[in-house]
Amino acid sequence: MINNLKTVLFSAFFLLAAATLKAQAIVNLQQGKPSSIRGMSVIDDSVAWISGSKGYVATTHNGGKTWQWQQVKGFGKADFRAIEAFSATEAIVMSSGTPALVLKTTDGGASWKVKYYNADTTYFFDAMGFADKNHGYILGDPIKGKFLIMETKNRGESWQSFKNQPDALPGEAAFAASGTCFRVDKNKLTIVSGGFASRELTLVTKGYKDDWLQNKLPFPNQKSSEGAFSVAIKGTTKVFMGGDYANDKRTDSVVCYTLNDKTKLAFPKQGPNGYQSCVEYVTGDVFLATGTPGSNITKDNGNTWTKIDSTSFNVCRKAKHGKLVLLAGNGGKTAVLKL
Repeated sequence: MINNLKTVLFSAFFLLAAATLKAQAIVNLQQGKPSSIRGMSVIDDSVAWISGSKGYVATTHNGGKTWQWQQVKGFGKADFRAIEAFSATEAIVMSSGTPALVLKTTDGGASWKVKYYNADTTYFFDAMGFADKNHGYILGDPIKGKFLIMETKNRGESWQSFKNQPDALPGEAAFAASGTCFRVDKNKLTIVSGGFASRELTLVTKGYKDDWLQNKLPFPNQKSSEGAFSVAIKGTTKVFMGGDYANDKRTDSVVCYTLNDKTKLAFPKQGPNGYQSCVEYVTGDVFLATGTPGSNITKDNGNTWTKIDSTSFNVCRKAKHGKLVLLAGNGGKTAVLKL
């Protein structure tokens, strides 16, 4: 009787575990466009925008099942590495490289207007984020020893240099890999960097003065391809992700995390399967990370990671208002996370 009970309990546990693993899957949606997708903005469980190289932008109105693609007229050489969408009709897209560009549409992409243009080759935009629909920021690589930050206070209609730009260390930069090296939460700005230095930089308000706090990150920083590529924040928990994109199978030094808003960093008991260009908070204690070696998931705030897919992606983002989690990568490839 006892042996039979043990068998039943073991079988139930096995089936539950198998069902749980089966439920966590990356399901491919579409591919076949000549664009490397790195920009993504998911509004809700239906509407999302993506952007990428060769001037491509796409939208979905059904959770990624089908996409409406366009190559923005006159910008076929632009590399749109970040996009911020407010609705199915209004979005702002940012281009890395020269010229540094910001375009905006208010008619679902039927027309685009240039809101910022700079042919200075020292300008290289990495990421974009908005505190609300009016107040947004763009992060760029350092110029003359300071990280470039642009600011808008009028819904992206115009952009100016941010008054408080943090100092950069020699050889330090941000990665325009997934738009998540820069996170904006209300008036709090967070940057993670790489190259020949790897840090977390956080803008906080102290009385009447804004000050940048810095925290050294334990990522490799001996060459320009190494460092922290992404950060995801859930309350007082932060998960930092990266590695070496030139050696993407390297599994050491790709993730660390903090709990309860502490500056002391913790390291995972089991890490991802290699370089990850993006990490995103999903729900509860769950975070998703993705990169060229595949995608990994954690259910304990970053301590234990499990590989769930081997497909190469550049970016993963969760809906601002909903549960939808999408991924995108090279060749116009898109996918959805099934939990």
